[in-house]
Order: sequence, then C-alpha cells, then structure tokens
Amino acid sequence: MDQRTTQDPIDPNQGQRCFPFSRHVSAAADTLRDTRKAWPGLSLYERFEEGIVVVLTGLIGLVIVAAVINLCFRVVLLVVYGLLDPAEHSVFQAVFGMIFTVLIALEFNHSILSVLHRQESIIQLRTVVLIALLALARKFIILDASKTEPLTIIGLAAAVLALGAVHWLVRDQDRKDTRARSESPS
Repeated sequence: MDQRTTQDPIDPNQGQRCFPFSRHVSAAADTLRDTRKAWPGLSLYERFEEGIVVVLTGLIGLVIVAAVINLCFRVVLLVVYGLLDPAEHSVFQAVFGMIFTVLIALEFNHSILSVLHRQESIIQLRTVVLIALLALARKFIILDASKTEPLTIIGLAAAVLALGAVHWLVRDQDRKDTRARSESPS
C-alpha cells in the first residue's frame, strides 16, 4: 500500500520524492552533465567561456538567494510591526522595487544559462533590451513623481519608448529569420 502524505510528495512521473526545488536542481544537474559531455569537443576559448558562465551563474544565484532572503525578512518585519499599510505608497514602492530587482536578476541569470544550453551566443540583443525594460519599469515603480524633475520622467519615458521600438524590431526580424529558415529546403 502506498503511504504518501502531503508532507512527502512523490513525483508521479518518476516515482521519486519531489522537493520544492527539485525541478530546478534537476535542470542544473542536466545542464552541468551536458556541459561535461560537450567539454572534449570544445575549443580552449569555448571551455573558458563555459567556465566563466558556470561561475557567473553561481554568483548570480547567490545574489538572488540573498535578495530573496532580504525581501522576505523585510516583508516579515513590516507585517510583524504593522507597518505594511496599504495606504502607504512608499512602503509598496520599496517592496515592489525589491521584487523587481529579484526578477531582473532571475532574467539575467536565465540569459546566461541559455549559453550553457548552447542555445544562444553570449550576448543576445533581445534579452539585453528586455532586462533594460525591466530595470526601467522598476525605476518607474520606485520613482517618487512629486520629487522628480519632469525632464527626468520624460527622459525615462523616451528610453522606454526607444527600447520598446528596438525590441519590436528585433522580434520582428527574429520572426522573419525563423520563417525564412522553415521555408528554405535544407
């Protein structure tokens, strides 16, 4: 008889215990395994690149964990001391600013991980533009409009529009390239 409880979840597909981060740990292990398999066929520079990517991924992962712990700690303190007032605009600005910082770091880490999966080269314009857009969105969230110069707000808005246009153009070009590859006989 199966003795499963809610505290001891079992992955129905594999029959193994699944912990909260088991999918991520498994993905990281698969990526490292693929890197080890490909290692002999890589040039010296590609090996250097792979090593740097692994180190950067680990460091950014540590920064993300530290940021999430800090965010949790601050939110708990706000709740415990009753300072999480829905009417207090500055508290929400600070909390959502920290959340966006974590999201930006996650997206940055994801873009670096794509190099390990050998899906993309080191720098992808679309990813850089998306991270910049996230950073600007974060800036708008934490910005105190009453204390900010109008020209600063106009400049940030112009940057968002320019980055949005670049993202649209790059995305459109990617779609055309994908369509051309699928239509051309190999």
